[in-house]
Amino acid sequence: MTGSFDVLIVEDSPPISRVLEQWLQQEGISAKVVDTVAAAVAAIQTAVPTVAVIDLGLPDGNGMDVIREIIAADVPTYPIVLTGQGSLNTAVEAMQAGARDFLVKPSNQTRFVVSVKNGLETRRLQNDVASLKDAFGENRFHGFIGSSPAMQAAYKTIKAAATSKATVFVTGESGTGKELAAEALHHQSARRSAPFIALNCGAIPRELIESEIFGHVKGAFTGATTDRDGAAKQANKGTFFLDEICEMDLDLQVKLLRFIQTGSFQKVGGSSTEKVDVRFVCATNRDPWVEVQEGRFREDLYYRLHVIPLQLPPLRDRGGDKLEIAEHFLGQMAKEEGKAFDGFADDVAQIILAYEWPGNVRQLQNVVRNIVVLNDGKFITRDMLPPPLDRVDPSRATQHAPAASGGSAALAAAASEADIRALWMVEKDTIETAISICDGNIQKAARLLDISPSTIYRKRLSWEEQAAR
Repeated sequence: MTGSFDVLIVEDSPPISRVLEQWLQQEGISAKVVDTVAAAVAAIQTAVPTVAVIDLGLPDGNGMDVIREIIAADVPTYPIVLTGQGSLNTAVEAMQAGARDFLVKPSNQTRFVVSVKNGLETRRLQNDVASLKDAFGENRFHGFIGSSPAMQAAYKTIKAAATSKATVFVTGESGTGKELAAEALHHQSARRSAPFIALNCGAIPRELIESEIFGHVKGAFTGATTDRDGAAKQANKGTFFLDEICEMDLDLQVKLLRFIQTGSFQKVGGSSTEKVDVRFVCATNRDPWVEVQEGRFREDLYYRLHVIPLQLPPLRDRGGDKLEIAEHFLGQMAKEEGKAFDGFADDVAQIILAYEWPGNVRQLQNVVRNIVVLNDGKFITRDMLPPPLDRVDPSRATQHAPAASGGSAALAAAASEADIRALWMVEKDTIETAISICDGNIQKAARLLDISPSTIYRKRLSWEEQAAR
């Protein structure tokens, strides 16, 4: 709670306000009573209550004005309407204004206390999760999706390397986002307003790749009908990304090494030397040092390029990122295809988490597109899954843990170092308590916690990994 009381009671009838205050005191909940709109607004501005119970008919105005003030100012208070005007229209108007619950006079003690406690717990959970979200770092970064520890390490390396001109060597399996990492390096750098030029060394015939990199002059070879600038010239002042660098012919590697060392090159068939200023980023899905040892990649070029290594993790090692990425693709593709899909059934979510994804993010993207194009519905169900996902056992993913309690209150009550619990355990208690309050409804719990359902699944997977350590 922020301030000196938990609940603000805005009620102009002293007998009613006294009863409400006594009910809360019996539960150990502190309250402050005011009887006008002006006093309510002043009280909220002075000491923000966790919950506000607001009568609509007040001497100087309508209690709706207090609710609107709370919403407009983004005050972290849970508003509850208490009124004798028990019509459906009044309830609808109150909810539209921002009320979270609606009580009709004369109020039942049990109903009143439950409503207030729900408000207190909801705000506590939202505050806990907001703090935890700050602690757990970014889950979106220049096109990347995911907040797993492996990706947080990658984001950190990209941020640190972006300010330098040093060459970055990105490694990772196919489909892990190596070009996305190169683009992130470019957009984080001071070169962001200059060109980003990408060249896939494995997709261009060997006899043409030198021309693609350095350009050529008219008549240099059959088909060279005009002078043409290559990628090196186009990337001047910007970033030059050489994807699948280990596919490059050894003879061309010598010329590339000279270009990296001097910043100078000659066009194919040309005699004049040109100089450019580029930042090099390269990538491969192989082990570059193995390629050196087996004679397919020059050792001197390896040391010139392998200044800042960046290893991108495979999707199988990214835990709950799998589901978060799948939900992103689902929303994107459902919109593109005009479908009404809004999420994954629980068993499908568990399958997504359990599957190894050998094709990484690219495979996940293709699977989601397949499902969206060939099916209709609100949720992705198991019968919609294509092979091999339709044969995956969802029990291989994280199991539902029993609900617990404590949350940040347990941490706050710690009397000594021995009483302090690991942050992931506090987070687990908070989220599992919310699920328990919502009778196991993860979608509802996620809404109350102001997080996505995928975050809950991801956290559950990480808790299992933490518990196994």
